[in-house]
Amino acid sequence: MKTVDLEKFKGVIVAMYSCYDASGEVSAEAARKLARHYANIGVKGLYVGGSTGEGMLQSVDERKKTLEAVMAEVGGEMTIIVHVGAPSTRDSVELSKHAEAVGADAISAVPAIYYRLSPASVERHWQAMIDSTSLPFIIYHIPQTTGFQLSTELLAKMAKQDKVIGVKISSESTFELQQFKAAGGQDFLVLNGPDEQFLAGRSMGADGGIGGTYGVMPELFMKIDSCFKEGKLDEAREWQYKVNTIIAALLRLPSLYGGCKAIMRLRGLDIGEPRMPILPIPEDGMAAVKALNDAILGHIVESRK
Repeated sequence: MKTVDLEKFKGVIVAMYSCYDASGEVSAEAARKLARHYANIGVKGLYVGGSTGEGMLQSVDERKKTLEAVMAEVGGEMTIIVHVGAPSTRDSVELSKHAEAVGADAISAVPAIYYRLSPASVERHWQAMIDSTSLPFIIYHIPQTTGFQLSTELLAKMAKQDKVIGVKISSESTFELQQFKAAGGQDFLVLNGPDEQFLAGRSMGADGGIGGTYGVMPELFMKIDSCFKEGKLDEAREWQYKVNTIIAALLRLPSLYGGCKAIMRLRGLDIGEPRMPILPIPEDGMAAVKALNDAILGHIVESRK
């Protein structure tokens, strides 16, 4: 049985956006404001430095600066999971030790990217992070970007360690999600990654979810989750459909993350533009963003009734 309090990692966890100033430099002030925004809404936790947080586009020092700002603002108030995955094991271990030093609740990592690595290489990469701290570790499975297909055999092997408490699964198969849950065991967390199938993931055994589009509408994902836990599946499905309409519209924009950041800017939270090569939203695309923001805000009002 895992010795970690797993309850703190269940539910809706927002994958936090990167925060830059007008010059494109990491902004601690913007990161603190964004973290406080989510805390005030009642979001349970944040996933810092992942895909949505553009961790792979930042230096080790920039990633540390972002985490330090988040911890200074909401550490101890929210569950903070830190993505420490990096192209090199050395950098990943350094980020892991830093996460522990500033008081994060857990670390998480994708396999090393670019090189097509064997399962033995990925296991050793992850194990170095696990062994470098006393923090719980959450595997991050996103084969569509890393090119690595995590097997149930490797997952089951790693899940035997007390510090390996779960997996964030961003592949699109709820069958694979269910198989990971079975392989990991009852006390092993499975966190749904694809936002468009949050309810499907919960229905197939996911303990919660971590997602990037949560950031512009956490209230709606919290609504789906509360309906699911209360057994109101028809209502939960209706809210997932509404969320999926929003996600489909976001995906039609020139840039998903650019669109999400533009929405936050419309709400008074200027967190900068995405870092290239991720595109910003051009001026002629802002009308669509504004209409989308209005639709989201309308749904949020409705969700509170």
